Amino acid sequence: MKKKLILLGCMFFLGTTVFAQSQKSMLYSRDPKLAKNKRIVYDFWRSVLEGGHLELAPQYMLETYIQHNPNVPTGRQGFIDFFSKFAKARPIVDTIQGPLIAIVAEGDRVVLSFKAVHRDPKDPAKNYTTTSFEMLRIENGKVAEHWDSALKE
Repeated sequence: MKKKLILLGCMFFLGTTVFAQSQKSMLYSRDPKLAKNKRIVYDFWRSVLEGGHLELAPQYMLETYIQHNPNVPTGRQGFIDFFSKFAKARPIVDTIQGPLIAIVAEGDRVVLSFKAVHRDPKDPAKNYTTTSFEMLRIENGKVAEHWDSALKE
């Protein structure tokens, strides 16, 4: 039990060996198709979203990409246009830099779970921790659809 607790605690320290190893193990699946889908989402997230390399979007996304976040237009070009307003290309690193907790794949869907810290609405001097989720559907080896829990801004 102590070993598991230590590993979970280490997962949140970005840039550590334990964190990187944990992400690599999250990509594993006994089913090669699920492992491939996890890798597509993982690489898309690192390269396009975190790395800001929107020029790589066609490599990872279908042109007919469907977006369910109410703040981002649907379609690959809509995605590119939206993120080009604030994306800044930087070196692509080996791991997702956000505090990734899990990668789960089932069928054509991949879910990324992240640690999320927010201000406590009852006491703005305090924070609370919860989890956010990103779900992506893969079609023909590319991201075809995205869901998250974003509210309209």
